Amino acid sequence: MSTLGTMVPTLVAVDWARPELTDTVTLGLAPHLGAPPRPGQFHMLWAIGIGEVPISVSGIGPDGRLEHTIRGVGPTTNALVELGPGDEIGVRGPFGRGWDIEAPREKDLLIIAGGLGLAPLRPVIELAASGALDADRVQLLIGAREPGQVLFADQIAGNWSDLSPAVTVDVAEPGWSERVGPVTTLLDGALRRPSRTVAMVCGPEMMMTVVAKQLVAWGVPPRQIQLSLERNMRCGNGHCGHCQIGALFTCVDGPVVTWAAGQAALGVRER
Repeated sequence: MSTLGTMVPTLVAVDWARPELTDTVTLGLAPHLGAPPRPGQFHMLWAIGIGEVPISVSGIGPDGRLEHTIRGVGPTTNALVELGPGDEIGVRGPFGRGWDIEAPREKDLLIIAGGLGLAPLRPVIELAASGALDADRVQLLIGAREPGQVLFADQIAGNWSDLSPAVTVDVAEPGWSERVGPVTTLLDGALRRPSRTVAMVCGPEMMMTVVAKQLVAWGVPPRQIQLSLERNMRCGNGHCGHCQIGALFTCVDGPVVTWAAGQAALGVRER
């Protein structure tokens, strides 16, 4: 796709809107003429007349339909989560580097998500659940603030159940029977072959940093740990420099990077 094509939004109709949590909605968008995204890539979504934000792809339909899971936290995202079928949205992209889904071939795959970080990992989880990934073993570890904040709970209990999902929350509620504590508490026992494990991690930056350091301490090579960086990206082409961290442009060189490449970037606070 040309640079010009990625600078001009394509107007796309909202096909459906599905509430996920009290403040989070997944939008299904009708097919558009852009290049099909890879798991882990993102689009710039434009709430017409309000603003534009980067949102990772949380679902890729066989017919070209796209899914984006959005939490309302500001004027633009609040406008996006209020959209319904037939409303129009501006779409640019896809942008960035996605998950390396070839890396787990003949290795163990550990998918680790915190909070809304489960959304960018969902396309990989769907591939794993369908048997499309050539991994020896796949395990899914999920952390959330509280039980009511566990994203995609129906899928975790349904078609993702073969991936040995384990869920933990920071604060339990009456009737909660799963683990309580940070997602790192789920790592104990999850690693069977550290040197032959690929980890894909997405969540708050502090969580990703702690998880990556723990994985390295237990023997997972830094180049086999993939992380998705989150910065306030604006152009998507590496031109504006807003998401630059040292020599790294998150929108072009990321958002998915290895721990070996992204460790220094995770130590820099967003401007």
